[in-house]
Amino acid sequence: MKRIIGILVCLPAVAALPARPSHIPVQPPKQTADSAMTAPKDSTGIYKNVTLHGVDVYGNALRHNLIKYSQNAIQVDRNYLQTHFGGSLMQSLRGIPGVKAMQIGSGQSKPTIRGLGFNRMAVTEDGIKHEGQQWGDDHGLEIDQFAIDRVEIVKGPAALLYGSDAIGGVINLYSNYVPGRSLQGSVTLFGRTNNGSVGLSAKIEGLHNGFYFRANATSIDYADYRVPTDVIQYYSYDIKLKDQRLRNTAGYERDGSITMGYMGYRVRTDLKVSDTFSKSGFFANAHGLEVRLSQIDYDRSRRDIDLPCQWVNHLSVKSRTVWQNDRMVVEANLAYQNNLRKEMSEPVSHGYMPQPDGTLERRFNKSTYTAKLGMHLDLSKANTLNAGVSAEYQHNRRGGWGFILPDFETATAGIYVFDKHQFSQALTVNAGLRYDYARTRIHSYRDWFMTPVAGGDSVYKQRSADIRRHFNSVTWSAGLTYAQGSWILKANVGKSFRVPIPKELGVDGVNYHIFRYERGNAELSPEESYQMDAGIIWKRGRAEVELSPYFNYFPNYIYMNPTPNYYEGLQVYHYTQNRVLRYGFEMRATYRILPCLEAQLQGEYLYARQCSGGKKGYGLPFSPPMSADAELKYTFDRRKPYREGYVSISAHAVGRQDRIVPPEKPTPGYCTIGMTAGKTFQICGNALKVGLNADNLLNRKYFDHTSYYRLIDVPEPGFNVALMLGMNF
Repeated sequence: MKRIIGILVCLPAVAALPARPSHIPVQPPKQTADSAMTAPKDSTGIYKNVTLHGVDVYGNALRHNLIKYSQNAIQVDRNYLQTHFGGSLMQSLRGIPGVKAMQIGSGQSKPTIRGLGFNRMAVTEDGIKHEGQQWGDDHGLEIDQFAIDRVEIVKGPAALLYGSDAIGGVINLYSNYVPGRSLQGSVTLFGRTNNGSVGLSAKIEGLHNGFYFRANATSIDYADYRVPTDVIQYYSYDIKLKDQRLRNTAGYERDGSITMGYMGYRVRTDLKVSDTFSKSGFFANAHGLEVRLSQIDYDRSRRDIDLPCQWVNHLSVKSRTVWQNDRMVVEANLAYQNNLRKEMSEPVSHGYMPQPDGTLERRFNKSTYTAKLGMHLDLSKANTLNAGVSAEYQHNRRGGWGFILPDFETATAGIYVFDKHQFSQALTVNAGLRYDYARTRIHSYRDWFMTPVAGGDSVYKQRSADIRRHFNSVTWSAGLTYAQGSWILKANVGKSFRVPIPKELGVDGVNYHIFRYERGNAELSPEESYQMDAGIIWKRGRAEVELSPYFNYFPNYIYMNPTPNYYEGLQVYHYTQNRVLRYGFEMRATYRILPCLEAQLQGEYLYARQCSGGKKGYGLPFSPPMSADAELKYTFDRRKPYREGYVSISAHAVGRQDRIVPPEKPTPGYCTIGMTAGKTFQICGNALKVGLNADNLLNRKYFDHTSYYRLIDVPEPGFNVALMLGMNF
């Protein structure tokens, strides 16, 4: 409590820092038809105060949303997340074309968009960029997926509005809807068979005289997960699995948040405090061969969390205020985030390091202060202007007897302007310009033990030098949307950039979880990208087709390059920069066979090629292969929302990936079968929703090319059924 009070006291001190507005400044509240709430103002997403008295509004909202943005954006609501529940937020979103979940354990996954992840895409929550430790390869997003009301995925360059990390796209999460009644809530129960996951999430919220509140709480426990194999290989050693389970992959998660706010005629303001905690084990045999000598009985229980393991705690305090009149909206955001992560393992000597004391191998404590100020102005009925400024400061402090990343501080500031002009109902054009400045300091570090050097002496080996770097860049974009009859056409062109992160500049250590020794490069320059992407949408009658081709050229793509050198038996990888060409497409075709029966086919393709450097002609590591999905869905009782139900069967086919980078190996293709079903029941005036999601029905053994575990012959999870029960009250 003292920690939270101290944060709230310090937040006003950063109020003078500039900020930029969120992509969708204000969210419409949930409401009843005869209440005095807010309604859409125009295609910008800004909302005006009006009074509705039992009015029914009809129109093609989907077409309106498709026309208003030139970027390729997909929006899904809470119902989609419940229908496609997969264990983590990204596993629930992985069915969207171009979006993948890089699995790193039974309860963890990393998001990627069009093959770009980590610090090449941004995740925002209510307009504030989520700042954990995105560079980490072995933990997921520290976000409670059951507190999310809506998700917007922008595929392609979004750095103009969101800054450096959005070079490949952005996932916008919204959890700030205003409740429509004085008291309401929901309770959700869920579970998964593959890893014995069980969880409970509850929400309560209310609105009275303009003041509102929301409170969420989630608890999840899961056991070691099952794979369809009895033996894996690590450095040519055969490692047997008990009951086909990856030992020590169990974990749990505890999340909570509370929001207090006020919504008046001109002003809306709220304050949200959230905390996310998770603890999970590392697959013991992936952490190193020393597990063979361990005294720990890893097969004693499938639910215990032994060494090695990690725990992550993410604390977030966010303040958001919006003021508006007939022509202008001003939004201010302040945020503090603290991400504390610890890795524990048995104290084992490596190289010249003596056996250390304690189990704390690594600790990273990262604090981030963010401030944004944005303005939306209607210059005329046809022209709208967005402008904003932003600033961010973060510092990270390390600890533990192991080393991979030194202490660092970074500070960034940006300013942008974005204009949209609607020439007619059919044609809209937009363009924008942005300037960013960034400063990074990495502290020097020496080992705490002596290492022999030439001449017979021993020294405290320097692992990181003192590095000070400054970066700046001008980025731009332009796009248009044209609608005619059954067609909607979109086109975008622009330049983006990304600042090298401290890991790329100063890392020097063993990354046990992805089986390599990593070294940074202090001379890296900012990564630039020139891109074009388009959207072609056709809809007539029962049929709808979407095609989204894209093209990227990187003059200086930052790349983890494998070298012929080894350290402690692990191959050394070194960050470098090369020219890279990427292009591909996503497509989706839907046909309504009957009013209650729908067929859908979707697919994606990505080609990547290095155009310079020692790996010229090769692709990029962990590039997703071509894939396709086919689904047949039957919906019943469509006209009765409280009785609505559905059932669907789907096939997921993935091609062989031969575009690899040595020492990668090609990954064979595969096909899996899945099924989903759901039904809504009316109980005591409340809606009970039941959802069932089954994956890999045939328990097929296959390898995901984007997974690190395939490097040690670990296949993807086997047969799994997820069940969710949700009731609103």
